[in-house]
Amino acid sequence: MFNICSFLPKKTCQLINRWIFDLNVDIKLSKPRKTKFGDFKVINNKLYISINNNLNRYSFLITLVHELAHAFVYRKHQNNVKPHGNEWKKTFKFMMLNFLTPNHLPNDILNCLSKHLINPAYSSFSDIELAKVLRNYNNKKTLILDEIEERSIFKTLANESKSYIKGKKRRKYYECIEEKSYTKYLFHPLTEVTFAKKQSV
Repeated sequence: MFNICSFLPKKTCQLINRWIFDLNVDIKLSKPRKTKFGDFKVINNKLYISINNNLNRYSFLITLVHELAHAFVYRKHQNNVKPHGNEWKKTFKFMMLNFLTPNHLPNDILNCLSKHLINPAYSSFSDIELAKVLRNYNNKKTLILDEIEERSIFKTLANESKSYIKGKKRRKYYECIEEKSYTKYLFHPLTEVTFAKKQSV
């Protein structure tokens, strides 16, 4: 069993451990996954949560509380409610309010998280402003799509075999063109970019 306190911000560990004990949930670390930061599962009526092991302390806290909220909702409603429905939103918000103080979180995260909790999204990554602020606390800094100029040619960390041309932002996402096929794709602004250069005119 790993020491979960070493992955969390100071002063959050006691309450987190109480919730884990009350739920009798098994917490495991996972290698980084491209599509999610954490997940919640029930196997033979036993509760399991896994969290990516590369998250900074604040992302780890928010992700863990997100999954613990799923566990509390399951204990009360089983599978009779939507995964990110009103029951989960109310539970997640109620739990996170315990940490919405300067003693637990930096001011920039507090500001974004306060707005996020008005109507929590299914993932902190889907809240672009919150995800940007959380990213500032990563130990390893990487270039993201939002930081390169329009018409730049880039490759992504997820797939370095293809090159894309960055286009204009369409609501939340960037419309980009695959360089060889000219197929259009939508990319999240926080997509990690491994290579970028300006397209020649």
